Parts: sequence; C-alpha cells; structure tokens
Amino acid sequence: MQLKIMMPKKKHLSASRAPLILFLCQMISALEVPLDPKLLEDLVQPPTITQQSPKDYIIDPRENIVIQCEAKGKPPPSFSWTRNGTHFDIDKDPLVTMKSGSGTLTVNIMSEGKAETYEGVYQCTARNERGAAISNNIVIRPSRSPLWTKEKLERITLRNGQSLVLPCRPPVGLPPPIIFWMDNSFQRLPQSERVSQGLNGDLYFSNVLPEDTREDYICYARFNHTQTIQQKQPISVKVISAKSHRERPPTFLTPEGNASRKEELRGNVLSLECIAEGLPTPIIYWIKEDGTLPINRTFYRNFKKTLQIVQVTEADSGNYQCIAKNALGAIHHVISVTVKAAPYWIIAPQNLVLSPGEDGTLICRANGNPKPRISWLLNGVPIEIAPDDPSRKIDGDTIIFSNVQERSSAVYQCNASNEYGYLLANAFVNVLAEPPRILTSADTLYQVIANRPALLDCAFFGSPLPTIEWFKGAKGSALREDIYVLHENGTLEIPVAQKDSTGTYTCVARNKLGMAKNDIHLEIKDPTRIIKQPEYAVVQRGSTVSFECIVKHDHTLIPTVMWLKDHRELPSDGRFTVDKDHLVVADVNDDDGGTYTCVANTTLDNVSASAVLRVVAPTPTPAPIYDVPNPPFDLELTDQLDRSVQLSWTPGDDNNSPISKFIIEYEDAMHEPGLWHHQTEVPGAQTTAQLKLSPYVNYSFRVMAVNSLGRSLPSEASEQYLTKAAEPDKNPTAVEGLGSEPDNLVITWKPLNGFESNGPGLQYKVSWRQKDGDDEWTSMVVADVSKYIVSGTPTFVPYLIKVQALNDAGFAPEPAVVLGHSGEDLPMVAPGNVHVNVVNSTLAEVHWDPVPLKSIRGHLQGYRIYYWKAQSLSTRNRRHIEKKILTFQGSKTHGMLPGLEPFSHYTLNVRVVNGKGEGPASPDRVFNTPEGVPSAPSSLKIVNPTLDSLTLEWEPPSHPNGVLTEYTLKYQPINSTHELGPLVDLKIPANKTRWTLKNLNFSTRYKFYFYAQTAAGSGNQITEEAITTVDEGKMAMASRQVDIATQGWFIGLMCAVALLILILLIVCFIRRNKGGKYPVKEKEDAHADPEIQPMKEDDGTFGEYSDAEDHKPLKKGSRTPSDRTVKKEDSDDSLVDYGEGVNGQFNEDGSFIGQYSGKKEKEPAEGNESSEAPSPVNAMNSFV
Repeated sequence: MQLKIMMPKKKHLSASRAPLILFLCQMISALEVPLDPKLLEDLVQPPTITQQSPKDYIIDPRENIVIQCEAKGKPPPSFSWTRNGTHFDIDKDPLVTMKSGSGTLTVNIMSEGKAETYEGVYQCTARNERGAAISNNIVIRPSRSPLWTKEKLERITLRNGQSLVLPCRPPVGLPPPIIFWMDNSFQRLPQSERVSQGLNGDLYFSNVLPEDTREDYICYARFNHTQTIQQKQPISVKVISAKSHRERPPTFLTPEGNASRKEELRGNVLSLECIAEGLPTPIIYWIKEDGTLPINRTFYRNFKKTLQIVQVTEADSGNYQCIAKNALGAIHHVISVTVKAAPYWIIAPQNLVLSPGEDGTLICRANGNPKPRISWLLNGVPIEIAPDDPSRKIDGDTIIFSNVQERSSAVYQCNASNEYGYLLANAFVNVLAEPPRILTSADTLYQVIANRPALLDCAFFGSPLPTIEWFKGAKGSALREDIYVLHENGTLEIPVAQKDSTGTYTCVARNKLGMAKNDIHLEIKDPTRIIKQPEYAVVQRGSTVSFECIVKHDHTLIPTVMWLKDHRELPSDGRFTVDKDHLVVADVNDDDGGTYTCVANTTLDNVSASAVLRVVAPTPTPAPIYDVPNPPFDLELTDQLDRSVQLSWTPGDDNNSPISKFIIEYEDAMHEPGLWHHQTEVPGAQTTAQLKLSPYVNYSFRVMAVNSLGRSLPSEASEQYLTKAAEPDKNPTAVEGLGSEPDNLVITWKPLNGFESNGPGLQYKVSWRQKDGDDEWTSMVVADVSKYIVSGTPTFVPYLIKVQALNDAGFAPEPAVVLGHSGEDLPMVAPGNVHVNVVNSTLAEVHWDPVPLKSIRGHLQGYRIYYWKAQSLSTRNRRHIEKKILTFQGSKTHGMLPGLEPFSHYTLNVRVVNGKGEGPASPDRVFNTPEGVPSAPSSLKIVNPTLDSLTLEWEPPSHPNGVLTEYTLKYQPINSTHELGPLVDLKIPANKTRWTLKNLNFSTRYKFYFYAQTAAGSGNQITEEAITTVDEGKMAMASRQVDIATQGWFIGLMCAVALLILILLIVCFIRRNKGGKYPVKEKEDAHADPEIQPMKEDDGTFGEYSDAEDHKPLKKGSRTPSDRTVKKEDSDDSLVDYGEGVNGQFNEDGSFIGQYSGKKEKEPAEGNESSEAPSPVNAMNSFV
C-alpha cells in the first residue's frame, strides 16, 4: 500500500518565495499503510480473517474434518470457536486439535468417532488487543450416499409407438447425486430427440420402437463426494410390434398443464425443461415472451429439451414458452420465471487507518431480492449492546467516525441478510499515532544527464500525516519553487538538471509526534555526443569505403560503440572491419548500399548518427549499362476499405532492361514489425494494384521492380493503414487430444499468429465431451496457450474435441470436431488359454485367447511372447537364461516361434501391449522340442599311422540336438590312378572318441567319411584323408634296380608330355569358363558321393576317381590343416533375420514376413567335396 495524499501533483508557493514545503492535511478518507516489511513489523494492527472454510461445508465422513480459520494481526491474534451458538471448548474433546499459530481445527474421526457427532454451525473468532474478527457461520454436514430402497419391478409391456417414462427416484443424498442410465455392461444407454433423461433423472420415451426392448434399463446415482455409485433394480421393457400405429400430435410428459412457475437465485444457472411425447417425435422450440434470450448466456441441452441461462439476473425474470411441434400439430407451455437474489455487495466495508483526531466512515451497502437487512457488530458483539463510543455514529448502512482516538480501534462486522442468505464482512478501524518515517533507502545515489529531469524519491509514512520539506547541502536553506516541483508522494523533481544541481539533498518529514530525514545524492553527468559523424558516401563497386564516428562522453561513464546497417546488425562478413572510430567496408558490392548508423551507449544515455552509402557502377563506357531497375517511388494508398486498398507507385529507371513485373510486400507493424511478407505480383506495365487486406493489421507496403538482371532494392515504405478488427476467419489447426496420464486429456493445437487473429483479445474456446455419452459440451476459454489439460477423465475414453478462435469482435466459424482419447493405462488382464503346438524340433506355434477390449485400456499394439530356454535335455546343464521376445502386431491370436534348439526345455508367457506398455504376463507354459539331427563332429584327426593301421580321434558334435546313438565311419582306398576303392561302412558306439582301423594296405591313401546319429537321423559328415606308412624292404629292392627316371631319353619324354598336358588343361579351362563341359567334369558329376556312385556292370566296383576332384578345396574344412584337425563351422541362424529387430514379425497366419536369411551350408555335391571349378594349378598338383 501507499500513503494516499489528496493534493495536486505540483505544489507552487506564493510569490514571496516562501520555503517549498508540502503540508499534508488531514483527510476524511483513510490512510493506507505502505507495504514496507520493516514498517509492518512495528505497526499495531487489528485481526483480519485471511482464510476460512466455506459457509456450507460438506465433509467426507471417512476422512478427518478440517475447519479452516487463518488470520493476521499485530500482535498475533488468539483464536476461539463457537458451536451452535455456544462456546466450543476444544481442550475437552480429545479428538479435536487446533493448529499452532492458527485457528484451523482438525477433528480426528479416522481413528475413532463419527462425523455425525460434529454436525453443526461453527464460527471462529480471532482476537488481539485491537479488536476481534469473526468468520462466517460454517455449517458442517457429512455427505450421505444412501442405498436405493428395495422394490420389485414388473416388466413393462407396451405397443410400438406408445410413450413411456421410466422412473428413477434416486435416494436423497448430500449433496444430491448425479443420475445416468446404463445397461448391465456399464454402457450408457443411447439418447436422442426421441429418448432422453429429464432433470429429475427419469428416462422419457416420446415413442417406443421394437429395438427399445431390453431387460436392463438401470438407473445409477453417483455420489461424487464419497465416490460411490448406487444402482436401481433393472427395469425390463418389452415393445410389441403393431401392424399399424396411429400418429398423434404432441403432448407434454413434463411439466404438466399449460403453465408452471420457476424460481431461481441470481448468479445461478436457470434450467427450464419441456419433454413431449408424440408420433412422429416432436421437436422443442423456446422463446421468451416480451423479450429475447440473452446472447452468450443461453445454452440448449438434452436435444433442446432443456434451456439453460447461466449467471441469471433479475432481468431474466419473465415468461418463457416452450413449443413442442410435429407434423400433426403443436402444443405450448408457459413457465413463469422469478429471479430472487441472496445479498450481494454494492460497497463492502474497507479497513480504516486513521490518525488521532481524524474523521472517517465505514460503508456497508448490499442489494438483494428481497432487500437485505443491514446489522452491525463490534468485535463480534451486536453493536447495540457494545460499549458506547462518542466518536461513532450509526446511520443505517454507514458508520461515521469523528475525532477518533486510539481507544476507537476495533473490528466492525457488517451483516447483510435476507431469506436466501447472508453476507458477513470484517473491517477494522485502526487509530495510529506514529511519528514520521522515511521509507526510501538512506544515501541513495541518483545519476542524471545534464539538461534532463531529475526525480528524487522520498517515500514516507506517519500518523498524523507528516509535512515534507527539502533542503540542499548541509547548511542549505529550504528549496524554493522557482526551479523545483514537489509531487504528492514526496518526490522532488528538478525539471532541467544542470551541473550545479549536483550535491546532497535532504528530505525532512515532520508531524506533531516527531521528525525524520534522509539524505539523497545527485550527480549530473555530461551528455554523450558524436563530435565527428559518418558522412554520405558514393563509391564504385569493388572499392573500399570508410565511415568515421568520434564520440565524446562524460569521463566517469564508459561508452560502447556499435554499428548498424539499415537498423540491423552488420553482416557477418570479413569485408566489414570495425576499429575504435571507424567502420571500413572492403570490396563493396551492390548489397552494401544502405544506411549505416553509429550508436554510442552509456548506462545513462545513448546517441546515434547515420550516413547513407550509395554503390554505383565503375566509370561508364560508351556501351549501355545494364542493371537491375531502380526502386519505385512515390507510393500512395487510395480507396481505403475494410478489406482492400489500392496502391499506386511510380517506376524507377529500368537501366536498359525492361521491367517484367513488380513485387509488392507488406509489413505488419502491429504484430511483426520489421518483417516483410510477400503480398502479390503485377505485370511490369501496371503501376497500380488492388490489394486484399486482413482485419486488424497495421499495413505498410513497399514495391520492388524486376527485370532480366534481377530485382531492384525495395522502395520506401508507404504510409501505414490500420484495418478494422473483425472476428477470426479461421480456427486453430493440428488439433489433437491425447492423454499424458491415465486420468487426463491433453488438448493441443497450433495457435493462430498475430496476423490471423483479426482483432485484439485473441482467445480459444476449447470444448470437449465424451464421444459415446450424452454429456453436453464442456468449454473453457483460454489465451496465450496452445495446450489445455482436462483432468479427472476416465481412462482411455474417446472424446470429441473442438477448438474455436475468438477475439473481442466475436467468434470464428464453427470448428471441425476432432476425435481424441484420454490417457492410456497399462492393460489389466493377461491373455488366457495359452497353449503351444510343437511343429518340429526348431519351430513351435503358440495360440492364445484375446483379452477383452475394455481391459486393454489403450490402443492395442499387439501381443508379445517372452520365451527362453531353461535347459538342454541332452546335457542337463543350466546356463544363464536369455529371454527372447517376439511381438505380433494387431489382434493376432497365434504366432510361430522359429529358431528353437532341438531337444530343449522351453518356457514362455504372453502379454498384451498398448501404447502405455505391457500388461501382466500369462501363466508360464513349458514345452519341449523333439530331437533333431546332430551337427557334424567338432573335429577329426588321424594319428599314429602304421603299415596296416590308422587311429582316428574326434570330438563330439558341438550341437548334439538329442541323445547320440552311434557314429558311422565310412572309408575307401584311393589307388595310384586316383580311383576309389570299395567303401567300408563301420558303426562305432556313441561313447567313443577314438578308434583304430587295422588290416589296412601299406602306403595307401584312404578317404574317411564320419558323422554322428540320433534317433532323428544322421547329422552332417566330416571328411579326412590319410596314408599308411611305406614298406621299407620293398623300397630297398626297388633301389637296386636301374632307375629309369635317371635316363636322359625318359626325362625328355616326360617334359614333352607335361608340356602337352599343360596346354590341354589351359584350353579346357578356357572352354569351361565359356560354359563348355568335358569328360573330367562328367566324372566329377558321376562321383558326387561314395554312397551314390554308380557300380560298374562287370565287377560291381566303384567308377573311376576324378583327378580334378582329388585336388579341389574341401568344403567346410575337408582340406586337412597342418595339425590334421577338421573344425565344423557354427550356424549363423539368427532371430534377427525375422524382422522387427530382435522381435520377429509375422503375417496374420503366423508365417514369417520376409525370407529367412540365416546362412545355410550347401549340401556337398559329391562326398561333401567342394563344387567349385578346377584351375590349372589344381590340375598340375595331381601330377606332383
């Protein structure tokens, strides 16, 4: 608060040059205490009620009762309570406690006690030495939600076309319940012009149809205070189809008769209802006799069967007529409305702060219908029995105080009441005797630029009101009025401060109780000046220009100098250089032309100076100069209308290239100053344009000319033209309704920009209602936001949403309705009846029942299967459980699990997924995969070769995929001509990892084929080759014979043969690359696998072994490494190849989307050998 002083802004003294003194005289109006914390700490103040519970306080009987009463005062007030008009002794009730430093009561009924025990009328009193303030009468009543009385309801049978009223008659609760009709599935019954619910809760059928037959018409009563819902017994209705039903004119189901009366209180919602029956269904119309329905306060509900007027006033009294009409006639009903009024304030009493001896008034003026009675209380006691005070006189609704003293301080209560309610207001009279106080901080320093006004503050308080006097200097005289002005708040103004105004000023406040003073310091600074300004310059393209700006300033102030181009920051270009006093622009181009401004700022002032740079072409030659046009000029606006204006201009020089068009741009100085937008384009021969305008825009226009070389600089801006405001032409876009929490609905939209607002006061009317309910639209008007959150919504319910723009001129067109949903919550139910069908050892099919849509509580995303391998049935070793996830989109109820490991124990569960997340998991289901064929043995080595034996060592398969039953070893000799000998088949027990073959031929190469078996079949084979050792005796005998290989003729013959074979192989290789086929290839095709080689017809032996085949690289390690160990590569199969990342994706029938892309070994073409083409090098190796 501030000390209000009723006086002129300037105090001019007499011509006798008396001291400039402000005398603050006594006033009839009250002082206000400034909001200075230090001041408030010291001032005594009567109590003021700051917070209290509502008059009609309905409590939840299941929770503790909290009755609020907060007050402030100095000294802090004490609190007491009355209950039903008598003192309420809090100390005697162990369940009642009072909050420390407060009057708020808490009744602990949650531990023991009943809420009904504490029903009654409570009133709080806050008291200190200056008086007592009282609260309203707070009526405490516990809420009640009684059950429906038991009743037996007979089935209602009627013919098609008849009218029907289903009574609800809910139990009387506190507060009254909200009524709605639903069926056994908790779905709201659809309502229409034919079927609707009345204000009393009954369900009215203007005429029935066969589809109205049902067994479960149920009336529900929702008691919001206790959050309970009571249900009436279901009503059964059967409609018999009649071959013919007679149409009839309307008659009213409610209200009865031709006329009725309705009484409502001012400020409430007036609800008038007319429901008619008839065939065809009647339509309801409303009119007000001798008047019109109030705009913006009238709403139609329940398919126009209910007329509502909000914030009803006495002017809304009168006769309202509802008309029910169908094709066979019309009927009228007149409702006579009388608006009464509980008391309402015209002038509520205000607190008074007076000085001793001052006068004042308390005014308590209220109105109502009937006229309220005004009564006064003093400190909570009727003023008629309060102690007399000679300074007080009561005159109806006014108390007049004269020559008050400190003992006159008290709290007065004004009570205005009639039969419909009451108003109670506390207002204190605080008589203070306070010496003057200066509230402005001491030794405040003011700095002012010379030749400008200086304002020195001196805020003060005192009671009686002090006089204010100003002095300059320690021994200076009081300031006189020739060059000073003293304002009503104590501020001293020096209209034109000069250097000699520098110094210390003293503010002195006096009243009869004392004096206070405060020193204020004033410094006068030299103004900042630009003594060397930048100058106009004309330069040629490509040259350098320099602007100079020299600043002079007060030596105690530090200036900052910045340069602007066309009132904006300089371009971020290295061609612009700024030093202390200069701006240099190098390599000037046409875009550098414009206005350059030097701005010098200090903490107290700023100055600027500008110069124009004009860029011209280099020295002209006799050849014509081609350039962009010069800017148009002389812009003029004519024919100025609300939505259009005509713009005309004069073209500039076209610089030897004809102008092809003009571009017109506009600036909205009100909403987007400095930003130019494209308006339109016109042909180059045209110099006028009719421009379409939008409402409430402060337009400026500029024009640019365009030729083949480019566009001109913009013209100078036209004069501004402000169009009139109008209602918005469009509504916000991108309206959405999505819940961020399970109990809310977040409505968002893209707001209109200032240009689209069409007028001041842009707001948005946000409306929403449940899509499947019969609730009326709920609306909220908001401004400066693009989001509104509706709280307390049911979880995941569809809502109809619309957002309409409005401004001070009116509403935009009716907006489109958008469908949204309140927030999702996690699903409540797990899928049921989960069962697994094992398809094979690596694939299983899972089936489940879908969950009910209501339990999903959100948008169904799909179902998610969690599955994991608990253990392998062959090894029985438990390892880290790695859960895998597959998600099936949409409402699928089955899916395939690929990539399972054979002969394993799996567990799975299924969950439903919505936009919020996953629901609970179904009970775990376990299943086992059957045995599969094993992988190849991990390794195969040949050790300890002798003349007639070889020992084989191997490692079991890395993936047995079941219980190994045995190993199969097949081998055959290879002679010196590389022909395969007879194949020997040998079975080896599964528990062996070493086996010795005996009775083999010495110095003979053998080829081995080795694989494991389970009950499911044989696995992949691994191959190896080895040679038995040489017989040394026979080698010695051969050495004694003549070595033919040392004969010269034999060496020459072999070289010739080798050369011919090499040439032959090269030719064959070339032919093969061209697709040719030769006998060696045929032999390769013939000897694919030892088990399927053709038998010779004459001796049953295997066919010839292919030379090329012997030296081809072996597939999967068939070539023996240096340690003669063969390793089997692991499978690269992965669930990643099934789509959806780690989560597979399936079609509706559970099949995979996309091709299974895991690596798969090729089946060995022959004997598990490689099938790649032979090379000449490999062919030569066969001769080594």
